[in-house]
Amino acid sequence: MSLASPAQESRRKPSIEAIVALTRDSMGEVNRMILAMAGSNVALIPEIAEHLISSGGKRLRPMLTIASALACGYRGGDAHVKLAASVEFMHTATLLHDDVVDESDLRRGRKTARTIWGNQASVLVGDFLLGQAFKTMVEVGSLTALDILSRASAVIAEGEVWQLSASKKLTTTEADYLGVIEAKTAALFAAAAEVGPVIANAGPDLRAAMHAYGLNLGRAFQLADDVLDYRGSTAALGKNIGDDFREGKITLPVILAHARGSEAERRFWREALEENRNDDGALAEACRLLDRHGALEATVARARGFGDAAFRAASQLPRSEIREALLEVVEFSIDRIN
Repeated sequence: MSLASPAQESRRKPSIEAIVALTRDSMGEVNRMILAMAGSNVALIPEIAEHLISSGGKRLRPMLTIASALACGYRGGDAHVKLAASVEFMHTATLLHDDVVDESDLRRGRKTARTIWGNQASVLVGDFLLGQAFKTMVEVGSLTALDILSRASAVIAEGEVWQLSASKKLTTTEADYLGVIEAKTAALFAAAAEVGPVIANAGPDLRAAMHAYGLNLGRAFQLADDVLDYRGSTAALGKNIGDDFREGKITLPVILAHARGSEAERRFWREALEENRNDDGALAEACRLLDRHGALEATVARARGFGDAAFRAASQLPRSEIREALLEVVEFSIDRIN
């Protein structure tokens, strides 16, 4: 089923309200566990963790773990809660590390931890959260789930290094960039969705389907974020508009506009991203060039393609309210662009 079909376009605006409602009870347990996992006799640890945990994120990744487990028939235990809390701690640790690497000042509309407590504290607390995540995974007792999430952690770290090496390099290809976002963003979405059927003892087909769902949802989600950085709002994005541009990040819209541009336009991109000539005037020019070459619309089209793949994968789940909610998450992730 295509995300761009007229039937879907005529529906109400997609949201995550359905998956929030259907996972509310379990997510309440997840949130209580997260607070407990963030506890420490070292006062700075819960202080920094609470700053980020309470900053209003959607908690989409742990919700995927809860929803995928329930959609595959998991009942009667707390393994899904423990794995969901672990997923959220993995994500939170990545955010703390990301903000240090990117020198970001805002996260979800609030000052980043590094601007308040410094880079060293942010990195070390991120490491603590990762440790707590793996400790909690072990408590579940599923070697398969532990393998999935530990592999994802390694892939995410690899993606971070890959992105750092590509920063400010306009020689980055579209294939390279898609590889970066698969590692840096989509890998955790895939793992979060795949561990659900594992603890539900579902068959290999559903496990493969949920992995594909999460992987393609993560790809689509990141490409939508790339577009929003140039034509969104601070409220919607949770950070300053144009932050990727100012940080010299080579995202897909830039790669496409650079490839399609004249030599003079390529020179502009080199000066802006490689030589840090990225003031508000340069950002306005960047937006003009992105529009001129259809780079944002092309990125949206690629996001929709990945969204279609995620939609098809989740459609293999047994029919249920949870399945419909997972399908709507795909639509929501891309509809944010509109």
